[in-house]
Amino acid sequence: MNFISNRSVTTRVHGGAHARRLVAAAIAAACLAGCATGPQANPADPLEPFNRGVSKFNDTLDEAVMRPVAVGYEKVVPQMMRTGVSNFFNNLVDVWSFANSVMQLRAERSAQTFMRVNVNTIFGLGGVLDVASEVGLERFREDFGQTLGRWGVGPGPYLVLPILGPSTVRDTAALPVDYYGGLISNVGDIPVRNSLYVMRLIDARAQLLPVDRLLRDAALDRYTLTRDVYLQRRLNDVYDGNPPEQP
Repeated sequence: MNFISNRSVTTRVHGGAHARRLVAAAIAAACLAGCATGPQANPADPLEPFNRGVSKFNDTLDEAVMRPVAVGYEKVVPQMMRTGVSNFFNNLVDVWSFANSVMQLRAERSAQTFMRVNVNTIFGLGGVLDVASEVGLERFREDFGQTLGRWGVGPGPYLVLPILGPSTVRDTAALPVDYYGGLISNVGDIPVRNSLYVMRLIDARAQLLPVDRLLRDAALDRYTLTRDVYLQRRLNDVYDGNPPEQP
């Protein structure tokens, strides 16, 4: 289950409910389309043979390691604690989202994200409690790939990365900036930093378990579904849910 893992872990899980709705919509569209699409039907995926090979490797690794760990985490750790962990990492991501909102010259979004970070850090016990959402401060997820897209850089071909999962050429080029811009990478204590990365990875994978179950029940080509969901989601991210018409 490598799909969405790239942006889920590095920048953005948009929420389990949102991901499930997006996957459900994609499944419905695929069912309506039937089997009319061929393996080279999507011009955004000229590297499909390579991508399918990497995707198969990622799925094998996920089945052997990540999914069992995530299932165990979900069973052992109480929901309240899991929510606190998710809120903590979301608050860290909000800091980088603020920086990208500034780079995109989005004044209102920058101000709201800045307020979110301060409210959750001060009144939410360092981000463990999502007080900002309770008072109506919306979360906006922004990363450097979106910033590049905002300034006219096209996504380029779809690309599946080992372990990290779905991406595009643009988003892959943005990954080093996202990495060094994240707060965890700036933690000086290496064992603590690595522990935070592992915990964030497990938390992100656990949040995707409901989507995983939905995909398992869908008798469709998982690779094609994953690709189409990812590309549509990234397009919506860059254009704030109002993308231009595609040819």
